[in-house]
Amino acid sequence: MAWVVYNWSLSCTCTLNSTKPVLSSLALPQPILPLLRSGLLNFCAVALALNDQGYRAVGIRIDSGDLAYLSCLSRETFERISERFKLTWFSKLTIVASNDINEETILSLNEQGHKIDCFGIGTHLVTCQRQPALGCVYKMVEINSQPRIKLSQDVAKVTMPGNKNVFRLYGADGHALIDLLQRVDESPPEVGQKVLCRHPFQESKRAYVIPTHVEALYKVYWADGRVTQAMPSLDEVRERVQNSLKTLRQDHKRTLNPTPYKVAVSDNLYNFIHDLWLQNAPIGELS
Repeated sequence: MAWVVYNWSLSCTCTLNSTKPVLSSLALPQPILPLLRSGLLNFCAVALALNDQGYRAVGIRIDSGDLAYLSCLSRETFERISERFKLTWFSKLTIVASNDINEETILSLNEQGHKIDCFGIGTHLVTCQRQPALGCVYKMVEINSQPRIKLSQDVAKVTMPGNKNVFRLYGADGHALIDLLQRVDESPPEVGQKVLCRHPFQESKRAYVIPTHVEALYKVYWADGRVTQAMPSLDEVRERVQNSLKTLRQDHKRTLNPTPYKVAVSDNLYNFIHDLWLQNAPIGELS
């Protein structure tokens, strides 16, 4: 299939699909009145004419102005033309919106009842506006099978020593309850068996969990200088992320004041961390 670019007006975007060479009209929508007087009507006229020649339009792109209003107006226009000319596919034309779109924009558009099928996100996809730098560091936790711990007056910077496994524990409703870190020599949690989950640094924060499903999260893909198992495809990674998000409660995923998802350590790992901490922490001297 070939792609050819053809500009006919500064009004709207038209993408067409056919077994014949494909035409694509690329332009920029301007304020609402020019769109009504030229862009949208021009698109519909050209789409109808090309339909007679065996081409079928895919949709339009709106990248300025009131996106919610313009999308509703466009969908209404497509439906009227579909009914007038008995072209069922015309009412289902795709409406793509772009214009420095971010998460807040999409939430606002959802509240306005837009008719947009697809969002074109560029800047806010490749650059996180709220945190453009990812704040994380690698810390050594084991050398030659000997656990190592980093000590700090800031508890958040104290590392959890040693090689570990991690498991996700699910409740009876299918939602993920908590992720549990264990030492590698511990037996993994079992379905229906009570597990003590502890906050790694706050002694009083602990809870028993009886999982209905246990998922092992730690997988080794690289060891001893070689790939140890087949890497998932991008489609498989995307599907896994989507499935994982479905297991989270809605209060974890809400935009405003989300409930923090809990990550805990086993009782064995908790005691190991604090024993090693005490062994390596310097003892002060008063005089």
